[in-house]
Amino acid sequence: MSTKWSDMPELPNFFDRYIRKVDDMPLMTALRHYSPAVILSDLSALNALGDQVYAPGKWTIKVIIQHMIDTERIMTYRALCFARNEKGQLPGFAEDEYAASSDPSVRTLDELLEEWTVLRNSTLHLFDSFSDEMLQKKGNANGIEISVMALGFVICGHPIHHQQVVKERYYPLLGSALNTEL
Repeated sequence: MSTKWSDMPELPNFFDRYIRKVDDMPLMTALRHYSPAVILSDLSALNALGDQVYAPGKWTIKVIIQHMIDTERIMTYRALCFARNEKGQLPGFAEDEYAASSDPSVRTLDELLEEWTVLRNSTLHLFDSFSDEMLQKKGNANGIEISVMALGFVICGHPIHHQQVVKERYYPLLGSALNTEL
């Protein structure tokens, strides 16, 4: 069975915007390729940004990274539930409330990167344990039907989205055009 996102019969509403950001490659390859170290490859620029935001009320770099960690945990939990035949609807999550409650300001970027790297290794082990049949299973989260495989690609694509936002809106705060390639 092909595990490329382009071979999925349909892409789930809302989450398709993240899935389409991922190069068309097998899921396990994508999970390894879009690693936290790749997404956060320019730690010096991220450290230089500190707590700067491009507009009032926007998240700091540390809050964005914590959000990516939280989101991966939630998507991985959903994947586990659906692979194990959960029939109930899983709740959504209020990302702004999670962000307001996370307080990553007391942590370093290196600590956040380490946590995310450990989490990604766990995610890799979980997805590697899923059979082809399990990857095709679907469940409902926040009113949206989504497959286990699609959740894997969301885990890859969601950080790409935030990386693009950081490059477009935060890097200009440093006074130079920083363009790091994935």
